[in-house]
Amino acid sequence: MGAGISRRSFLRTGAAAGVALNVSFLPSPAGARLVETPPRPGPDWIDPSGRPRYRLDALAKVTGAKTFARDYRAVDLPGWPREQSHAFFIHATKADRSFEGLDLAALGEDLKPDRLVLHEDLVADGIVTPHPDFFGDVFLVPKGETPRLLGQPVALLIYRDFARYDAAKRKIRFDDSVVRYGAQTPYNQPPNYGAARYVRVDGGTPEAEDRYSALKDSTIYGKFAGEKVVWPDASPGDAMGRGMAAAAEIEKSIAAAGEGALVLKRSYFSQSIDASAMEADNGNVWYDAASGVLHLMVASQSPHEVAEVSAELVSKSKFPLKEVDLKVGYTVGYGTKDHHIFPFFCVVAGLYGEGRPVRLANDRFEQFQMGLKRHAFWMDNTLVVDRGTGKFRIMTGHSRTDGGGRANYSFSVAFVGATAAQSIYYLPQSDFSAAAFASRAVEGGSTRGYGTLQTMSATEMMVDEAAELLGIDPIELRLRNVFRSGMKNSQGAIPAGALRNEEVLHKARAHPLWAERLQKKKAFEAANPGRKYGVGYGHVQKDYGTGAEAALVSIAFDPKGRISLQHVAHEMGPGVTTSQAIMVGEILGRVPDETEYGVVRWPQMPLETTDEPYTTSQEEEDRRKLNPRWTPRITSPMSATNSVYYLGHATREAARILLDLALWPAARSLWSRGIGGGALAPYDVRREDLRLTGGMVNAGGMPPLAFEAVAAEAHRLGLPCGVTVHTFNRWQWTEAEFDVPDRGRLRMAIDALALRYGEGASEDRKQLMTTGGWHFLERAKVDYPPTQRNNAGVTYYAPMATLAEVSVDTATGAVSLLSHHSILECGRQVVPELVSGQIQGGLAMGIGHVLKEYLPLYEDGPGDGTWNWNRYELPRAKDVAVWSQTAEVLPPLSESDPPKGIAEVVMIAVVPAIANAVTHAIGKRFYQLPITSEKIREALS
Repeated sequence: MGAGISRRSFLRTGAAAGVALNVSFLPSPAGARLVETPPRPGPDWIDPSGRPRYRLDALAKVTGAKTFARDYRAVDLPGWPREQSHAFFIHATKADRSFEGLDLAALGEDLKPDRLVLHEDLVADGIVTPHPDFFGDVFLVPKGETPRLLGQPVALLIYRDFARYDAAKRKIRFDDSVVRYGAQTPYNQPPNYGAARYVRVDGGTPEAEDRYSALKDSTIYGKFAGEKVVWPDASPGDAMGRGMAAAAEIEKSIAAAGEGALVLKRSYFSQSIDASAMEADNGNVWYDAASGVLHLMVASQSPHEVAEVSAELVSKSKFPLKEVDLKVGYTVGYGTKDHHIFPFFCVVAGLYGEGRPVRLANDRFEQFQMGLKRHAFWMDNTLVVDRGTGKFRIMTGHSRTDGGGRANYSFSVAFVGATAAQSIYYLPQSDFSAAAFASRAVEGGSTRGYGTLQTMSATEMMVDEAAELLGIDPIELRLRNVFRSGMKNSQGAIPAGALRNEEVLHKARAHPLWAERLQKKKAFEAANPGRKYGVGYGHVQKDYGTGAEAALVSIAFDPKGRISLQHVAHEMGPGVTTSQAIMVGEILGRVPDETEYGVVRWPQMPLETTDEPYTTSQEEEDRRKLNPRWTPRITSPMSATNSVYYLGHATREAARILLDLALWPAARSLWSRGIGGGALAPYDVRREDLRLTGGMVNAGGMPPLAFEAVAAEAHRLGLPCGVTVHTFNRWQWTEAEFDVPDRGRLRMAIDALALRYGEGASEDRKQLMTTGGWHFLERAKVDYPPTQRNNAGVTYYAPMATLAEVSVDTATGAVSLLSHHSILECGRQVVPELVSGQIQGGLAMGIGHVLKEYLPLYEDGPGDGTWNWNRYELPRAKDVAVWSQTAEVLPPLSESDPPKGIAEVVMIAVVPAIANAVTHAIGKRFYQLPITSEKIREALS
């Protein structure tokens, strides 16, 4: 995406040379295991129609056997020592004074740490932060220097027993005398993180070629002069210069809009929040110096990255390293455990364990102090609307975000927010920019919503105000400007498939909450003196995916018809393990008998990568793809709502290939038995007639065959009975051609393929299986989406709208959410119950954002170590209208519709819906979130 910065880019690490990586999931200490291993679901988990009666991990959940990384100690991990050490940090709570050392007198002799680790120890041992432009330049604050951010650790204290560790931690938790500070200094924050701009001017109609757009021309990147963004000069000579000239023309058009247009200019603020995942950051690390193995048990959304970066970190130090063995439990993070520095703090702690495992686990105070935050955004928007037609002419939005004291994904979050600001509207001319600034605040990261909640909420609040000023029904104004299929987004790209926002709008307008809102307001307020009634609407469409999605999946069956599935995906709560298994069943007619998730070692896929999918030039990619084993990326973290569509694509492709190469020809072989070509010969039975359901194979009037019989025949014939695929998507699927034995050249929506032949395969065929027991087919040709497509910003959208009904107590300012109704479009639902769960959970998080949750950024914020849930208000059941919330999901246009990722979009529309409802109730608009009772009382005073 330019400027060497990528959206949620999988950091280019490349495992250190000669270091083996081993990543796996774990059994629980009680002997119960994770979903990939027993206890498995009961025999009744799939109903006769092939649908799940409950989640694949349901039994583990209800019996307490679903274990998280936080649940493990060294004694629970096979092969680890029984002894367990524990560690905690001392943090700097001032970022305007130098750190001059520690005073641990409060601990006394009994509670002094067994090992004290300071920055100078790390320097002496060759330990440096990996990727300092992302994770910061130091782990611990050096003596004599000013902390980079509030809450930055200055020291690591390690104890060989829990009792002393716990007592020491409690003793000095809030003791300001422990850290000694020097003279006041300027802030020591890093350079600002980046600025990007997306300008588009259409060609006169939505269908015409754009005069300028990011996809057609270029994204524009800015530089910084102090706290000011400096954009390139407008000029005709280069793409960015032409873009700035187009931006200048847009500003002239706004100034010359005249009386025939409404020119609405507003500024908005969206606050910093803590995602409050129930599992705080934690890890347990044992460095075995004798064997050179680094053993890790870490909570992470991106285990592959943790293993690779850990290998890089240790390999550069004095500690010899031969292997990284990472164990992964279940986790939950809402994006905050994706590419976070905390796992590498755990590695550092483990290196100083002196042969013992060291556990570093945040309590809730520490999690507030160190955990990744949702970014605060400041947004200055302008909307130009034709008064006669109600059509939008122009929209501009210039936002800035505070990324805190480590870069993390701040720049990426900022510009993804800019690309989303268009929301569900077609804009003939637009100019959206975003700048990510560094500060002393606790760092922001890839928290759920990824910048889009902030910008789309502002747009929706602005559109509602424009409707009021124009005297147009808010849904009618949206209908006049809705983004329809085939139109271009603010980056100049045409989104995938059918856009159904118009259908959602019509449903919302007809819903009783909206249609009867004026009558209900009058009746409610007459019956409830001192309380005001309002209904608000919010409607957004959220991208899913990162523009560099990669996955690996393997599906195979044995001669008895038992199906096995191996997958890179791992469970984070949304039900990915369930949905991937169901996808296999939808194609093969039976769900897998054996599943293994979180797989990282793929010996049958000897792929190579530079892992620079966003910054590789077209020329460089054209050269590299000549290597049939090269791919832009090996695998993606669990983030960006990527499981059902992107990871599911790999699952579906593997199942389809298995169907085409093995099950179809095996079924034909069975039907062809007998004189004259058997039962098959008289009929014209085609591949498209094939149906697999309920463990039976049918096609075009043929005798039904048991799946086990077809599997046995496939093995007898030596057909491919195992398929492993690798996929890559850059806002479009990669396609490649493979020379498949006995089938010729086949084109598939994958970029790597390995086959395992059945037991009856010929010796010649078996001799091909030399790569981990598989036949890796080097592709004959590959078509990766053009690198220019990075500038599309997004092509996959899922929309959701919410109607919110509120009452406001005019004396206290308290907002009561009476009910809400949501309308979602997510393509074909794989497991509707999982979609329902996502809707309910997302709505609760959005309600918290708009009404309750707030963190100050600086000295009185979470970096001071005093924040916990006693101060930070989360929504409870009484706040979310738990018994009066409803939702509907649009049916798919056809059974062939792909599923869409919805884990983030479900959280967003409720934010502007409630804000607009409060305005409808009391006649006052709010431009800063959250909308607290104090703000309402002030507005009414």
